[in-house]
Amino acid sequence: MNMNHDHALIVEEQTGLTLAELCSACAAQADFIHELIAEGALEPAGPEPTQWRFTGVQLRHVSVAVRLQRDLGVNTAGAALALQLLDEIDQLRERLRGIGTR
Repeated sequence: MNMNHDHALIVEEQTGLTLAELCSACAAQADFIHELIAEGALEPAGPEPTQWRFTGVQLRHVSVAVRLQRDLGVNTAGAALALQLLDEIDQLRERLRGIGTR
């Protein structure tokens, strides 16, 4: 699959990825996605797995979690914690940018 930079931006903005599309895009198993949801690292829209929809941001989170597990041997709980910490860092950076423009 040829993914240029423009395509990646479009995928990131999508809000309706199915579980199958998310798994395919991240080379992840559905069981791993279910584990991330159980750990609170992902919150899909929709009441049940057949109706779940995921955002581009969640796609990025799953990609990071897959790399952490594959490359560093991090378990699902550890990957969920790392994602939470990365989100907090992003939020703090945004706040600092806001303070810097005053």
